This record gives sequence, structure tokens and C-alpha cells, in this order.
Amino acid sequence: MDNRELLGKQMGFIMEIDKIKSVFRKSRLFDGSRYENDAEHSWHLAVMAAVLAGYSAKPIDIAKVIKMVIIHDIPEAYTGDVIVYAKTGPAPSDEDMLAAKKIFGLLPDGQGEEFYGLWLEFEKKETAEAKFAGALDRLEPLMQNYYNNGSTWKENNISADMVREINSRINDGAPELWDYAAFLIDDSVKKGFIA
Repeated sequence: MDNRELLGKQMGFIMEIDKIKSVFRKSRLFDGSRYENDAEHSWHLAVMAAVLAGYSAKPIDIAKVIKMVIIHDIPEAYTGDVIVYAKTGPAPSDEDMLAAKKIFGLLPDGQGEEFYGLWLEFEKKETAEAKFAGALDRLEPLMQNYYNNGSTWKENNISADMVREINSRINDGAPELWDYAAFLIDDSVKKGFIA
């Protein structure tokens, strides 16, 4: 593949992922003014990774974590966002796998496999990097709900037990961040944000 063809594939991918700017999540911004889109979420996680890297349970390659959180929701360009509390069955789903193969398959050989591999690693949550990235992916929407009075939790009838169960995974990648998250959950119950 010559450079022109290589660049063409990369530019095609870059144009295609523009779609995630139109995929709105179930969480509102911290100020509650509107729903967050996938691109904003990924950017926020990348900044959180850089700022909070010292809280990882194990040593991590922060560049890998940042790359992972930047691409983790790209397949949602085809599948849309599903609230984490509604997910059932194995993760990732067959639909997610097909979407990831399709969109990362737009990239040149090698690069597409790298991105797909990082996405799959994030989904499986087995490595230190994936566990830390996953902790951030859970912490950000939890914080959003806390700071906008539990709007998503209330809209979707999410209980405190559900919030604790789903978000306890933060502990796998960042125990100190789980302590912070547990405080937010407990305080949310006290303030009536969740039942």
C-alpha cells in the first residue's frame, strides 16, 4: 500500500468517527444542562487518566490508557449508547464486536488491528491499563449524576444497590477512586438522589 492509499484509509476513518459527536449518552454534563456526547466523554476520560494516573492500583502505561479511553466508544458510532445499568449478557455483545471490526477495519492493516485490540482489551478488563480505564469510565458518569442531583438515576429508576454493584468495578483499577465513588453514592442516598 502506497502512502496515498494509506492516508486515504486513515482520513476515511477520521471522517467516519465524526459520527460519535452525534451519539448522545444517557448522562448529563456536570452542570446538568444537556446530555454529553461520546466524543466529549472520551476526551474527559483522557484528561482524567492524565490527572489521576497516580491512583491506579498497579503501574500502568498511561499513554496506552489514554489511547484506550479515546477509542473505547468509537464502535457506538454504529450501535449508539446503552445505559450501563440496562446491559445484560456478555460484554462485549455480538453487535458491539461487529461494529468494532467494521469501524476499525477502515484503518490500514496493522493500525486497525491495534485499535481493535485496544478496544477489546478495554472491554475485557483484564490488564492493569484496562482496569484503570474502566474505573474512569465508571467514575465520570457517577460524578455527573452526583453533581446534577441524580438526574439519570431518577429518569431510569436506578437504585443505590444497582449503582453500587455496577460501579464497584472502580475498585479493581483504582481503590482510592472507589473510596471516593462510594462516598458519592452514600451521600447521594442521604440527599435523595437515589433510593
